[in-house]
Amino acid sequence: MNKYSEQSFNSQIEAVAICRTPYKQKFGIPRQPGLVNVRGWVELAPHVNNIDAVRGIEQYSHLWLLFCFHENLAQGWKNTVRPPRLGGNEKLGVFATRSTFRPNGIGQSVVKLHNVVQRNGKVCLEISGMDLLDGTPIIDIKPYIPFSDAIDNASGGIAQSAPQLIDVQFSQLAESQLAEYSSENKVADLKQVVNDVLAQDPRPAYKKAKADAKIYQVALYDIDIFWHLNNDKIEVIEIKPTSVC
Repeated sequence: MNKYSEQSFNSQIEAVAICRTPYKQKFGIPRQPGLVNVRGWVELAPHVNNIDAVRGIEQYSHLWLLFCFHENLAQGWKNTVRPPRLGGNEKLGVFATRSTFRPNGIGQSVVKLHNVVQRNGKVCLEISGMDLLDGTPIIDIKPYIPFSDAIDNASGGIAQSAPQLIDVQFSQLAESQLAEYSSENKVADLKQVVNDVLAQDPRPAYKKAKADAKIYQVALYDIDIFWHLNNDKIEVIEIKPTSVC
């Protein structure tokens, strides 16, 4: 037995919470936190579901969420990946990127904390800016500490600046459908959320350098958003309720 296996964990890591978000599929989720101002919830798991576990957390404006890429674990990982920032054409080491395909499938995101409430017997943190799939297991929650977590003049490598946004426009049909859904379901700023999600241009990197007539679909909340590229802009064509199989 080598020194690495001797230092392996003696017990399983157990999720302390589940993240509830509008993102119902991996396609369309922002590639980094803080890019889309959409709200969600962190629901504490039964074994830590005690208001004392989050006592004092309101004094922090932001939190670190450590989570599991639970839908990617079965696909394994490789030593090198093709980052979207490089157009999907160049390789970097997995530890030089934030690839979702990692040896232990662990990710981290910083989110804004808005409120602490108890809903249906569950202690919940209201958050925004998350880049997590609905149902993501949270394995730890830590406060964001500005003086140590924000480093002046840090080098960001291939991700030194925020991604370039693409203009988003809406058909008349999509406009009316969004307004109707937003009113009926009391989802505030739904059009802005859709705009901000699609402005990131969630298409695969290899598609962005080519003419692209494909109609894409992104699932948010319980609606499907259909859109395509039109004259170098994203056009939302229509909105439909998510099909239930």
